Amino acid sequence: MYKIILLLDFAEEYSKSLMKGINAYSKEYGPWIFCRMPLFHRETIGIDGILQWALEWGADGIVGQLYNKEVEKILKAEIPVIAQDFKERFTEIPNITGAYREAGELGADYFLKKGFTNFAFYGFNDIVWSRERAEGFEERLKTRGHKVHYFEHKKARSTELWYYKPSSLSRWLKSLPKPIGLMTCDDNQGQHITEACRHVGIRIPEEVAVLGVDNDEMICDLSDPPLSSIALDVEKGGYDAAKLLDYMIRNGTDDYYDIIVKPMQVITRHSTDIYATNDDHIASSLKYIHQNIEKNLHVDEVVKQVPLSRRALEKRFLEITGYPVYKYIFNLRIEKFTQKLLDTDMSVFEIALDMGLNDSKNIARQFRQAKGCSPSVYRNKYLAGK
Repeated sequence: MYKIILLLDFAEEYSKSLMKGINAYSKEYGPWIFCRMPLFHRETIGIDGILQWALEWGADGIVGQLYNKEVEKILKAEIPVIAQDFKERFTEIPNITGAYREAGELGADYFLKKGFTNFAFYGFNDIVWSRERAEGFEERLKTRGHKVHYFEHKKARSTELWYYKPSSLSRWLKSLPKPIGLMTCDDNQGQHITEACRHVGIRIPEEVAVLGVDNDEMICDLSDPPLSSIALDVEKGGYDAAKLLDYMIRNGTDDYYDIIVKPMQVITRHSTDIYATNDDHIASSLKYIHQNIEKNLHVDEVVKQVPLSRRALEKRFLEITGYPVYKYIFNLRIEKFTQKLLDTDMSVFEIALDMGLNDSKNIARQFRQAKGCSPSVYRNKYLAGK
C-alpha cells in the first residue's frame, strides 16, 4: 500500500481531473494512501521541508507542481517524483505535460472553419504551456497566410494580468481588426478577455470570438458570455501518471517518460458561437441559424430573415461559408447534438426532443453519417477515453 504525496492546486479543475485519474488507478491496483499537500507548503516550508516530511512519513512517491531550480534536491532525496510542468518542463525527472502545440493547432483550425481571417493570442511567453500553444496556433495560421496579434507576448508574466493594467489591454482589444478569433492560453485568461471586452463595449462573439483551454466549467460558466474552450484528456493523464509512478516505485527512477495530456475537442459556448463575415445579410442569416438551431430549423425560415431571394442567399452563403444553407444547418445541428451527448446523460430520444426534433432515429442516422458510428458508440468511446 503506497503512500503518495499530491502537491497540486486543488482549486483548479485540471488538478482535480488529475486526481480523479490517479485515484482510478489506485482503486484498480492499490489501494494507495494519499496526502494532499496544499501548494502554500511549497512557499512556507520549501522543498527541503517537503522532502523531509516525505522521508519521515515514509512516502513512496510525489506528484506535484515543483520549481525547476529544485531538481537537484529532488534527485538527492531518491523518492520517485513526477512533476506537473506548471512553468517549464523538467529534463531530469518525468513531467505531466501536454501536446500544447496540438492544442494551438486545434484552436486555429476551429477559427478557420468559422471563417475568420483575423487572429490574436493572449498568454505568457515565459510559461511552456502558454508559449507552445501560441506557437502551434501561429504555425498553423502561417501556413494559411495569416498573422497573429499578441498582447505583450514577448514579455508577459503572471504579474501583468489585465486587471492590473486594464487600459493597455483595452487599447489592444480596441486596436484589433474585427471580427477576430482570439485564443487564450487557458480559461482564466479567456475570462480576463471577456470581462475586458465587456468593460469597453466590445461585442462577443460578433467582434471578438474568444476561445480558452482546459474546459474548466466553473470558469467558462462564470464568463459573460460563457466561454468556449478546448477540452483536455486530463483524467487519462492522471491515470497514466499513476501507472508510471507505480512502475518507478517498483523498478527505480532511471527508466521514465513524460505523460502527455492530449487535447480532445472544442466545446462551443456563446463566446465563439458565430461565423465571421462582413456581409451583413449572411451575418444576419448565420446569427439566426445559431440562435435557433435547437428549434428544428429549416432553410425557408432562414430565407425569411433577409431581403434576398432564396437563390441569391444560397449563392452568397455558399461563397462565404463554403456550404449550402442546409448543409451548414446540418453540421451545426450535429455539433450541438454531440455536445449534449457528451455533456449530459440524456438519451438520444431526450436530446432530440430537447433540440426540437420529433424523430430521434433520423438524428441518430445523421450522426452516424457524420461521425462514422452510432451516438451510443461515440459516447462510450469518449467516456472510455476519460
